Amino acid sequence: MRANSLALRLFLSATAWAVIILLITGIVLSSLYRQAVERAFDRRLGVYLRTLVADVASPEEGSEKFPQSLGEPLFELPLSGWYWQVTRLDGQKGEVRASRSLWDGGLPHLQIYGIAASPSGSREGYVSGPEDQRLRLVERNIDLGDEGRYLVAVAGDAAEISDEMRSFDQALIITFSILAAVLLLTTVFQVRFGLAPLKRITDDLAAIRSGSSERLTGTFPEEIAPLARETNALIEANRQIVERARTHVGNLAHALKTPLSVMVNEAATRGGEPFAEKVLEQADIMRDQVARHLERAHLAARTTVVGSLTEVKPVITALARTMEKIHRDKNLTIDVHADESAQFQGERPDLEEMMGNLVDNACKWGTSRVSIEVVREATDPVNDRQTIRIIVDDDGRGLSPSEREQVAKRGQRLDETKPGSGLGLSIVVELAALYGGSLTLGTAPLGGLRAELVLPATPT
Repeated sequence: MRANSLALRLFLSATAWAVIILLITGIVLSSLYRQAVERAFDRRLGVYLRTLVADVASPEEGSEKFPQSLGEPLFELPLSGWYWQVTRLDGQKGEVRASRSLWDGGLPHLQIYGIAASPSGSREGYVSGPEDQRLRLVERNIDLGDEGRYLVAVAGDAAEISDEMRSFDQALIITFSILAAVLLLTTVFQVRFGLAPLKRITDDLAAIRSGSSERLTGTFPEEIAPLARETNALIEANRQIVERARTHVGNLAHALKTPLSVMVNEAATRGGEPFAEKVLEQADIMRDQVARHLERAHLAARTTVVGSLTEVKPVITALARTMEKIHRDKNLTIDVHADESAQFQGERPDLEEMMGNLVDNACKWGTSRVSIEVVREATDPVNDRQTIRIIVDDDGRGLSPSEREQVAKRGQRLDETKPGSGLGLSIVVELAALYGGSLTLGTAPLGGLRAELVLPATPT
């Protein structure tokens, strides 16, 4: 999941909500369990409290003492954390009787802390006992009329509640951690499964761009099916526009060439006249301008075609063999080193035209050797695309910086004894620019001219 991707946004949002829901659920469950544990603990204390209340209300004949253990040995152990206490409220000295475990201490009254009594008449709460023990205490007021009013209290060690809650919270954390991991894996699966059609569209578009496919194929979910249909319609409309542009370019070329030919022929029949010479001069300029702009329009129409790719090595190899035959009299050696995987993202005629001009130029000026190297370069981080670099070197005399600038201009020739029109390198520059590439001239290690042509490559 890349940064700023739809998949990452969905994953983070789902993860955030899952974590929030799990935290809230954990807190609620922990709170509910604590209440349940406290109620169970209070019921246990309530049993002892009712036993004491019964003893206070109906003491055994001849006995003024309350039972000491209540069936629980912890009430016998000093400072065990389990205590009971009976306080007479209507006496002047506030008579107090307590369990042996309380030793010389006493239990505080919940009534002092403002805790209200429940419908059953008892109060429950946490207090600090002897030696700062944390206790859970239950107390109840008893009014026996003439026999007096009493406050009966029973307390138990709250550490049992804390230990129970600690065990439960640990189990809850482990369980929810496993659940969170499962939810995260499920979220990843859902995001990948849900966005799989978009990934398929991306792959299909890359295939169309590389030329291995012509349209989006297959069945898509209802939500993105309109996107696929409109994309296919756009691709088809693009093809139709390109075909119409090619047709118009061809028609315009034929429409203009015939009148120009008539003008040239008429002027040629009146050779020697100043007017005829002027017409011939301007007609040549018009013919050159028409050819140039028609060529640019034709090339621009071709580069807008989606889905064209060309294997580079077969084109270079075939071109090298042809040039060796054409320049047989010079006994040239043409070395070719091409990456097998290099593919030009464009049409084969355009690559043949660019490379034909560069290699032919190198063969014309080279003495004995021409080198052609094709290198596939890494992805450009600026525009996120791949390129191929085609390097053509010769062992001729080379060119100075000013001469390199001059030969790239249309119609400029440095040596009139060499065959050609002076349009070759300018055509390469213009055609490469239409594809988003470039042509750079420099000095070759062989001593002559180096031409480096950079063109877009199909993605791997």
